[in-house]
Amino acid sequence: MSFLDKLQNQKNKLKGTETIVTTVDGQRYVEKGSEVTAICPNTYGFVVDTKPDNIPILVSDYLYIGSQDCAVNSVIEAYNIKHVLSLGIKVDVVVNNKFINCLDVPETKIKDLLTECLPFIWRCVTSKEYILVHCNAGVSRTSTVAIAYLIHYKRMTFQEAYDIVKSKRPAIQPNAGFRKQLEALTPGNVI
Repeated sequence: MSFLDKLQNQKNKLKGTETIVTTVDGQRYVEKGSEVTAICPNTYGFVVDTKPDNIPILVSDYLYIGSQDCAVNSVIEAYNIKHVLSLGIKVDVVVNNKFINCLDVPETKIKDLLTECLPFIWRCVTSKEYILVHCNAGVSRTSTVAIAYLIHYKRMTFQEAYDIVKSKRPAIQPNAGFRKQLEALTPGNVI
């Protein structure tokens, strides 16, 4: 008996399975063997969030963080924000805006990101002008920059800075790569 015949015999002994597949456009299918049946064709492949996340959170003197929902003129005017630091998301606002191209992936080296972001934030804060730091959801990139700011300028440990930002905005969660790099930073010596 050839090796291929042995494999086919083993395959015939396997129990059939049923798999539910959700495509990126939200279509759902059941696959069983070679049969494919559509189910729930009018659902999304993700949770739809219909509530805006448009309240910026003050984490330190003059430093707000939030999602892209905060980076709109009505919110900026309501909170007297004079500068916006956009991480990976371009926005059109009436105030001074700095865009930093940054992907929310663990492989991103935050040292380069922080070299551009932290002095910009520091200039705004020392001028006593409010700045909003935001990314798409205000969870990973935004929190990474805010935590690094506290480590560098407030000379906090990673855990102290993380705890402060987390207590102000519980949704924050730097991705695993960002967190590891943040934990390796030395207070007062980030950039």
